[in-house]
Parts: sequence; structure tokens; C-alpha cells
Amino acid sequence: MTDIQPVVAPVWEPSGGMPALKITNVKAICTAPDGIRLVVVKVETSEPGLYGLGCATFTQRPLAVVTAVEEYLKPFLLGRDPNDIEDIYQSAYVSSYWRSGPVLNNALSGVDMALWDIKGKRAGMPVYQLLGGKSRVAASLYAHASGASLEELEDEVRRFLDQGYRYVRCQIAVPGYSTYGSRIAPRQQPSNQTLGLGTAPWEPTPYCRLVVKMFDHLRSRLGDEVELLHDIHERIPPIQAIGLAKELERYHLFFLEDPLAPEDNEYFRILRQQTSTPIAMGELYVNQQEYVPLIRDRLIDFIRVHLSDIGGLSMGLKLAHFCEFFGVRTAWHGPGDVSPVGHAANLQLDLACHNFGVQEQHVFGEAAREVFPGTPEIRDGYLWSNEKPGLGVDINEDLAAKYPFPEHPLNGAWPPVRRLDGTVIRP
Repeated sequence: MTDIQPVVAPVWEPSGGMPALKITNVKAICTAPDGIRLVVVKVETSEPGLYGLGCATFTQRPLAVVTAVEEYLKPFLLGRDPNDIEDIYQSAYVSSYWRSGPVLNNALSGVDMALWDIKGKRAGMPVYQLLGGKSRVAASLYAHASGASLEELEDEVRRFLDQGYRYVRCQIAVPGYSTYGSRIAPRQQPSNQTLGLGTAPWEPTPYCRLVVKMFDHLRSRLGDEVELLHDIHERIPPIQAIGLAKELERYHLFFLEDPLAPEDNEYFRILRQQTSTPIAMGELYVNQQEYVPLIRDRLIDFIRVHLSDIGGLSMGLKLAHFCEFFGVRTAWHGPGDVSPVGHAANLQLDLACHNFGVQEQHVFGEAAREVFPGTPEIRDGYLWSNEKPGLGVDINEDLAAKYPFPEHPLNGAWPPVRRLDGTVIRP
């Protein structure tokens, strides 16, 4: 009788033997130089002085990301060859069995971006060169303008135009109400005090009426040369979002951002049938099944995902190339709760991908620029690469430690926004 020999799977050795370069440490660095909670992952290697940085900033749940990085990904990665970016990503992605979600994706992003940073440093070139080289000289930015009145908003838009910007997002305060994107503090409503809500309320109808007046004013005063944008931030019912997009069509927006919540994705089919206003979407997406159907069916015009929330630079590159086949342009999420390392990763894709649309601007303060030397420069309405190897951004860990997370009653969580009757609304 012939003995049956067991099948033994080969030991995985991606580099054909013992790798010359190994991951020796993985850690999460928490800092808030501009008062915003940032998480950056540092991946150290066996080569003295060679390390990479990646953005893992989920500012509403940063400590959960830190735990995922240091308690789960670190032991999974120690001893691995940092050159094997794709295999590390794929194996780490399924290592938790249940996958996706902003905590795990941000943890993966921190590692993924850091590995690309290491690869660029070893190659002696910026990461965008590893992605195919430049498709443009610099990345066009859109600035954020807001005002308490139409005249104040117009003045701020003009100020940005004088600085060289061609794209400006316009938000206006709705008198008496909380308003996303406006720096103007709302007045308290008497009914709000009666209900004990503590903060100014939100109501969709006054907002919708004012936004139409806002664009009518801006177009009549500024003409058609400036590209105007607006962010609904998913705060109104889907049918009102469709009506607003139709009304704004005559003002020729560059794009209307986040008209619908991820839970209302099916409404995009109705929206597309009703209006030609360009739509930007994706800031809250974390899973491929949320954004792939919208791109495949040509229901949006700009993809606006937060790179660390979908898993990092590797996923962003794949997504950008997928979008190119369907005429969808990139407009990566880029507020202050994307670290300078994350902005540098955005810029690598902005420069390399043919279907770049526009990049959201954030102006970091002096403290953040000291903590993160090499933060990308803004000049004349564009974001410029410093041409350093890797992502081009470093971190001063001693200085970063001087800016701990600020105290917050909700530990950084998004505070509830309510209607006049107390109902919580999204987001």
C-alpha cells in the first residue's frame, strides 16, 4: 500500500530567501500642533536611518486607530520586507477576518503610505515618479470662502482670486442656524433654548433658499471665469438635494459636493436623470461597494474619498485608475484632519494621475509646519512638490510630543447637529 504524503504549503519568502531589509518597528505618533487630532504611523527598518511615514488620521476615533496599529498590525509586520507593499496590504487587510471600516482602513493606510515613503527613499525619487511620473507641474487647489452676508462672501472670494486661485468653495451662514462650512457663529433660536438643545439648530429649507440666492449673487458679480463649488455635506433630505441641484444648474458650478449621504446612494440614479450639475462624492466612503457602482454607472463626476479612510495610497491609486475609465476625476479629501503626510500622499496622486480634477486646500499653521518639515507648499493657488525622495515630509517627534491631543468633552467625536424639534441630522 502506497503511503499518502501530506501536502505542505511552501513557506512564503517574497524575496526568494531571507530579506536583506526588514521592518523592525511600527508605531503610531499622536499630535495636534494646530489643535486637530492627527495620527501618523512610523515604520522603521533594519537599515539605519531608513523609515517611512503614513497618515492614519481618523480624528473622531484616533485612539482606536492607535490600538489597531500597535496591538494588531505591528506584530503582523515585524520581520517583513517593506518592499512587498502589495502583499503586506492584502495579507493585513484579511488578517482581521472582518474587514473594511474607518478604524482598520486608517491603520492600514498608515502602514501603506509609510511603505511607499520607504520605497521612494530607497529609489532616491519622489513617490509620484514610481507611479508613472508627472502628468502636470503642480496641483490646482480650491480654497474655502465663507461669509455672514453675500457681500462678505463675495469679498472673500475676490481675495482668493487675487491670490491666484481659480477654484473657490462658497459657503454662507444661514441667519439663526448652524451652517456647515461657515466660520460665522449662528445666533441662538428661542425654540432651541426652550428645548434645551444647547447649540444652534439646523433646518434644511432656509439653507436651500439662501444657497440659490448666494450663487445668483456671486455669478452676477464675479462673472463666469471663476470656478465655484459648494458642499451640501449630506445635511438635507434627498429630494431637496435633487431640487437644489436642479436650481443651481444655471449657475454652472464646478461641482456640488456630497448632496446625499452614503445610505442614500440609490438616489444618485434619480439625481443624474434630473440635472447636469457636476457631482462630487465620497468623503464618507470606506468600502468599495459604496463607490464602485457610482463610478461604473457614471453617476458622479468627481471622487472625493479620504485616502486614509479607504486604506491608503495603494487603494487610492487603484481607485484613480478605475475612475479614469469612466470619466470620473479625482478631488481627494484634504481638510485639516488630513495630516501633512496625508496631504503629501494626495499630491503624489494629483501629479501622477491623468484624471486629476482639483485638490482641496488646507493651510497649515506655523506649528504644524515645524512638526512636519517638508509639508507641501502652496503658491499661486497650486500645491507644489518639494521633489524630495519618498513622500517628502518628515516629523520632529520631540516637537510633536509638545502638542498632545486637546481636551474635548466628546473625546473628539462629531457633536450632534439637531433640527428645531431636536431631531439629530447627518452628519
